[in-house]
Amino acid sequence: MATTSTQALNQQSFDTAWKKFQTEEFDLVIIGGGSVGAGAALDAATRGLKVAVVEARDFASGTSSRSSKMFHGGLRYLAMLDFKLVAESLRERELSMSTLAPHLVKPLRFIFPLTRRVWERPYMAAGFLLYDLMGGAKTVPMQKHLSHKATKAIAPGLKEDALVGGVRYYDTLVDDARHTLMVLRTAAEFGAVIRPSTQVVGFDKTNGAITGVKVADTDSGETTTITARTVINATGPWNDELQKLAGVEGKFSVSTSKGVHIVVPKSCLDADAALCFVTEKSVLFVIPWGQYWIIGTTDTPWDKNLAHPATTREDIDYILNHVNAKVRRKITTDDIVGVYAGLRPLLSGKSDSTTNLSRNHAVARVAPGMISVAGGKYTTYRVIGKDAVDMAAQEIPGTVAESVTDSTPILGADGYHALANQIPQLARRFTITETQVEHLLSRYGSLIHEVLAPAEDCPELLEPLDGAEHYLRAEVRYAVTHEGALHLDDIVQRRLRVSMEYDHRGVDSAQAVVDIVAPLLGWDESTSAAEIDRYIQAVTAAKQAEKELTDAAANKIVITAPEARSHIDRSQDR
Repeated sequence: MATTSTQALNQQSFDTAWKKFQTEEFDLVIIGGGSVGAGAALDAATRGLKVAVVEARDFASGTSSRSSKMFHGGLRYLAMLDFKLVAESLRERELSMSTLAPHLVKPLRFIFPLTRRVWERPYMAAGFLLYDLMGGAKTVPMQKHLSHKATKAIAPGLKEDALVGGVRYYDTLVDDARHTLMVLRTAAEFGAVIRPSTQVVGFDKTNGAITGVKVADTDSGETTTITARTVINATGPWNDELQKLAGVEGKFSVSTSKGVHIVVPKSCLDADAALCFVTEKSVLFVIPWGQYWIIGTTDTPWDKNLAHPATTREDIDYILNHVNAKVRRKITTDDIVGVYAGLRPLLSGKSDSTTNLSRNHAVARVAPGMISVAGGKYTTYRVIGKDAVDMAAQEIPGTVAESVTDSTPILGADGYHALANQIPQLARRFTITETQVEHLLSRYGSLIHEVLAPAEDCPELLEPLDGAEHYLRAEVRYAVTHEGALHLDDIVQRRLRVSMEYDHRGVDSAQAVVDIVAPLLGWDESTSAAEIDRYIQAVTAAKQAEKELTDAAANKIVITAPEARSHIDRSQDR
């Protein structure tokens, strides 16, 4: 497949975006560069609308980089009799896996251990059968019931008395931050003007209608106003803060629940499938992630800093206690290489017209010229974005085309399957290992040529990154030249997942990353040193917080760490 050039997101494109913000009028401004904002941006751009996307920090820097890393079909919502949500989730899961993003969304085999004799197996069989019939077994196999012996053969690391049998079923695995980024890049391919480090600090109104968005560059402090026909507030946990800033009363409000995950080496548990356990407070997943297991999650109320939800020792102990009740080899804090916490935006209505919220998403016109959207599941990001644009279209003169995102693959999907059949040839062509080719294809799909092209003139880009040997130096460069990374933490936390995959949390890779990107971003020695120092302070604060027992104590520590974007208005984070 020939090398193609994509619309890059980088400092140059962001400078151009800022000029457009100052001089052009947009049909739609989307606030928030997470999964919902990305889905809405792609939907709007492919309908022919002139759309701008602004994100205060980095793309997917909030909830959309801190999930359980799955596009799941909503199996547990069957117990709530929410058949519509399950059917919708399964359809979207299938679309992503087969058509929209097969390079990023992969089938994932699960084992659900059965713990009760007689009644539990037929009960679960009925649920899984309904799940399969509603669309859960199109691309992947249907449920399969296993004996105790067969279950143990797949997961020998489970305790003998932790199960009486099991059910095999399938969901999917996805790198959430990378997926969101690729959706945004696809939106840029279709003309969306996208910019991070751009915080909304106010709104312009004419006769009560919102007609403009005042924004500040959170790196430089410079301000401007974007003229727009309508605005979509897709900020998730920040929904209420943005509505307050706009001086509007929303039809729903958002509270937040904290979900914590830990990451441990694969050697901690002997199993050839993901595992799913039900606890008294949450669902506990054990998910394979390369050379690691991701284990989580918790589900506790959070009313503190929205940008940096803190993990406590209590959160970690909760996960360890529950997983250790099931596994033969005890997992300890010494095994943990990574920890992350994300916030779920939970909805509640403020009017009789706002119904069926909870885990479903809600879209509402909160003022002339402003639409708010929140809630829902990552799996249904495309539908959520479509619904938001459908409502926003009512504010835009003329006829707006129907959504086409259900048939619009995201960047890297086109040609992916053919390339996946050519791994040995690609390894020889690029002079890297087949394992490295597989790694690159699973992250960039058919953009692999674009990622590795600079290595023709600079072969050292094919060398592993210091302190993170699973990544190539070429990926660090590409993060800046095409993927919009502006700071060290953008790279090690979201473009690469070094911060959750290595026990140094990215600190041991920081200097090597800075050496690669400093010339690309125009950093001098002082700026480079400041980037490293800020990142080390953030990691140190996070590790200290993990030793605290309460949210209040942990929060007090993490908010002391400096922000990479020095002009961010942190008051919006509460």
